[in-house]
Amino acid sequence: MAQPQPVSLTDLDLNQLGDIKKQFEEELNHLTNSFAQLKQAQAKFKACVENVAEIKAQNQGTLFKLNNFFIGKTILVPLTNSLYVPGKLSDPEHVLVDVGTGYFIQKTRPQATKHYQAKVEYIRTNLETLEDTIQKKRDNMNAVVNVIQVKLQEQTRNTTKA
Repeated sequence: MAQPQPVSLTDLDLNQLGDIKKQFEEELNHLTNSFAQLKQAQAKFKACVENVAEIKAQNQGTLFKLNNFFIGKTILVPLTNSLYVPGKLSDPEHVLVDVGTGYFIQKTRPQATKHYQAKVEYIRTNLETLEDTIQKKRDNMNAVVNVIQVKLQEQTRNTTKA
């Protein structure tokens, strides 16, 4: 299979350059949206690390066993972003970690912290890669815009000479 041959931007006409610019704009828009979504996910995982750190043995309160249930300090359990119900923290040393697609795994607090820190780090490396890609696309688009401007100036000079 033959390799595609590189084409100089100066060899393209204004319509082709406009199409390339439009394609770069669409790609940049998509990449920028992806970057924002990754930043949101990273913030969510950072919040999880902070939340796990807030669960401490003293938050358990004075526990006593009643009919095989531990009764402790009341906490608010979120059902939605704006709806909470009172709950009891029966085991502050273990948490349920959402590992995706509706699956939860019970982990100790240190294991959960490690899990979420690994997620934050993974997203950080992806953000760096994506940021480099966005910068390269911007540079490419700027090159196309510069060629378009030069061609328009040449076209304007040629029409004023005629």
